[in-house]
Amino acid sequence: MPRWDLHRYRDEILTQTDLLRDLLAGADPTVHVPTCPEWNLGQLARHVGGAHRWVETIVRTRATEPVSDALVNDVFGYGDEDTVQLDAWLADGARRLADAFTDAGPDTRVWTVVPDQPLEFWARRMLFETVVHRADAARTLGVGHEIDAAVARDGLDEWMSFGTVPEAYDPGTDEPLLGAGRTLRWCAGDDPAGDWFVDLTGDVPRWRHGGDEAAVTVRGPVADLLLLVYGRPVDERTEVRGDRALLDLWLRRTGCWLHE
Repeated sequence: MPRWDLHRYRDEILTQTDLLRDLLAGADPTVHVPTCPEWNLGQLARHVGGAHRWVETIVRTRATEPVSDALVNDVFGYGDEDTVQLDAWLADGARRLADAFTDAGPDTRVWTVVPDQPLEFWARRMLFETVVHRADAARTLGVGHEIDAAVARDGLDEWMSFGTVPEAYDPGTDEPLLGAGRTLRWCAGDDPAGDWFVDLTGDVPRWRHGGDEAAVTVRGPVADLLLLVYGRPVDERTEVRGDRALLDLWLRRTGCWLHE
């Protein structure tokens, strides 16, 4: 369950989109994105804007069945386009998405990729779609960027919840995730509130804030912990102690359905 309200997610999506637009202003859209190797910067922007438009369609139409997500990865016809037009397109998509959330309100129910979730699910999902790809753009351009600690914590809460859906721990799809002694701890060295414990020893995964000794412990700045779960290269700023194979399996299983 998301911990913020719809209004806060809506505003943060607009903020993060503006920060991404600032990065892209004046940049060469054909520059290759190392963390998304199939894309250049223009295509990365198209991916983010396509995701915004996909969810806007779901919310605006009050969809109760899956809606085609072709827009999300339909980026390969682009990449050498006018950056002013691309900027306007990104801004327009984020604004339309924000307006759709406002018009719908928090009590509206629509189809969600994880079943039976409130509308905040999509607002949260689009926030972190934007946050992580802003980090990709910053890395590509060799410039610094920051992720607010409260934003990063909520992103990690979301990721922890991914591990509790049946697709993540179904023993028939991959190496079993559950088992004796299987625990993980995430510790943010720069954030006293940033501590998560994942328990895979029972019949279903469980997680909570606050930690105990675990089979594998990951430590680092809270923003880098968020980027780590999305597979971004932050090894030089994070430390993993214990069962790295368990960590890799958990990350793969929890993120198997994302567009990232």
